[in-house]
Order: sequence, then C-alpha cells, then structure tokens
Amino acid sequence: MEVKKTISTIFIVPSLKFDKGVLLDNGFINGYAGDVNREEKYKDAVYILFKPKNRDQFIMFVESEYLKNERKLIDEYDYDGGWVVLVYKLDERFKKDYALIKKGKYSKTSKEFQELFPKVIKIIRNGLHKDEVALQHRIFKKAQDLKEFWELKFDVDFNDDMEVWDGWDEKNELLDVYKLK
Repeated sequence: MEVKKTISTIFIVPSLKFDKGVLLDNGFINGYAGDVNREEKYKDAVYILFKPKNRDQFIMFVESEYLKNERKLIDEYDYDGGWVVLVYKLDERFKKDYALIKKGKYSKTSKEFQELFPKVIKIIRNGLHKDEVALQHRIFKKAQDLKEFWELKFDVDFNDDMEVWDGWDEKNELLDVYKLK
C-alpha cells in the first residue's frame, strides 16, 4: 500500500526522535495532525498510524514507549482491519517551529529544530549505498535542485522569499482511516 507522505510525517514525526527502523518494523504508515473519526481532539499532538504485521512485537513497542517516556505517548486506539493509532504530545520547546511548519515557512524554523533531523541519510540506489543530504535539510536550506525542480514544473522563477516545498493543507494532514481502506 502506497500512501503519500504528509508534512506531519516529513517534519513532525522525526522531531520525536524515533529510530526509523523501529517505526518501519512496527508497520508505520504515516503521521497526521488529527483524526476526523475521533471526538477526542488533542492539541499540540501528532497522530501516528501503524498497521503492524507482528502484533506481539507491536504491543512490546507500545509498552516500551509508555515506560521510556522520552516521547509523551498520550493515547492509543485501534481501528478494524489491524490499524493502530498512537498519539504523542509535541515538545513544547518547538511550538514556534511547529507553527512555522504549518505556515509553510520551513526555512524560518530554528537552528535547534533543524538539528533534530539528520543532515545526511544513507540510501540504496541500483544496489549501491550512497550518502545523500536529507530532504528536510534540503528544504530548510532551499536547495538549488529543489528550486530548479519547481521552476521547471511550474515555469516560474524562484525568489529568495519563496519556500521550496508544498505548504500545509489541513485536509491532507487529517487521518481518515476509512479512506485508506
């Protein structure tokens, strides 16, 4: 199943400092700013959707999240079909940065927030390992390749005030598990 990554997945979930492998091993699907099917609405939180293949492993993961308390897990709930949502409270220190993300002002986020993200990631392309500058840092720094991509795509000239990534669209950031099924 291919789900388009949300801005919450790209910029909010990594700020919680998960090991990417742990998320993927537990069936991580996407991150969201809310859930349209829940009455309970959490402010300053991220909703992380999983579809775990190994239920016992996932239960151990959730229990360890409650015990560690490095990240503030504030709720968990299930949907039919094996979907599980974990809700985490966002770090108050980065409240202004989260607001900037929601305004599409990625390059304006604080240096401390930007340092939460790895600068370089390892990728495998055509069977070869390669180091590449992480997408988030390319967006924070308004990388030339991203400017050129958008200039070609939309036939516009980028100026220094323009960001190089899509802006926040609330409807794309809300989980509707029934649309995924």
